[in-house]
Amino acid sequence: MTRTPRSRRLLAATGCALVLGLSACAAPLPQPEPEPVPAVAPAATTVFQSQDVLTDVGEVLTTADATLDAALLPPRVEGPALAVRTAEYARATATAGAKPPTALPTDEQALIVPQTDAWPRTQLVVTKQPDDLQAPRILVMQQTAPRDPYRLWGWGRMGAGVQMPATAAPETGSPVLAPDATGLLVTPAEALQQYADVLANGTASAYAATFQEDTFRTSIEAARAATVAGVQAAGSATETYTPEAAPVVTLQTVDGGAIVVGQLTTVSTVTLTVAGGTIPISDPFYAALTGKQSAGSNFVRTFTDVLVLYVPPAGSAALVQLLAAEHAVTSATAE
Repeated sequence: MTRTPRSRRLLAATGCALVLGLSACAAPLPQPEPEPVPAVAPAATTVFQSQDVLTDVGEVLTTADATLDAALLPPRVEGPALAVRTAEYARATATAGAKPPTALPTDEQALIVPQTDAWPRTQLVVTKQPDDLQAPRILVMQQTAPRDPYRLWGWGRMGAGVQMPATAAPETGSPVLAPDATGLLVTPAEALQQYADVLANGTASAYAATFQEDTFRTSIEAARAATVAGVQAAGSATETYTPEAAPVVTLQTVDGGAIVVGQLTTVSTVTLTVAGGTIPISDPFYAALTGKQSAGSNFVRTFTDVLVLYVPPAGSAALVQLLAAEHAVTSATAE
């Protein structure tokens, strides 16, 4: 019997109906589709998450400050912040509380959150003014790895009259730039290196015209001059300023510029050149660090510095500006 096209269609339909379970004739099952990849990375944290981090950091600082116990800090404090706070506890102890630790509010005026899906993640917090009416701080918070908590990496005191450049809303996040990012007046890495040169050489620096004058630089120059004057003909006094190779973080601003956070190490050395002389160490903090009351050859102090700079976009008439800084002795030796 010859099967017509119609009968062949009927047989095919009947065959499909008789097959138990799934068959080749069944409609294909829907397949899950992956979420589309966002065009830009998301903000690293929500506002509420950032506020929770600040609360946790504040609790650790409050507890450690009350007892001047640096061993309580590492769960939420690291890097320069840990070195500086540990030294501040030693100073407070040596001076019987006359020189307490730096006030560090953890209530925010502004959050500058990175727009990233990578680690480490670093965000900035502009704090409210401390109760002692000093300048607000810029806290540098860093999360090293996905399972690590955010920790206080460092802080800087805002300069007098400084206005923060506009940044993206924390819900959106600010793009993270590379140390050698172009499109800026200078690269982020160059900004740190050049500022260190300006600190060392003042107006004689080849980069002096790139930077706005600031009170931090003025205070460094005044302290250095006072040290040189104190030594007079009995010895020599020198200071070196060494930046880390790359910024800790660079976050883009709304105008196409960038906020650059970096670290310097300042070493101040007084060396005697007159035989039989001594360098008195009368400050109880330095005496506690060195374990000595005087030095017969040299006295060396090491400062840990945190800098927060604004770098304008390329082509701007604006200068690089220091937004905030911290300059603190973290070790000393006497020979």
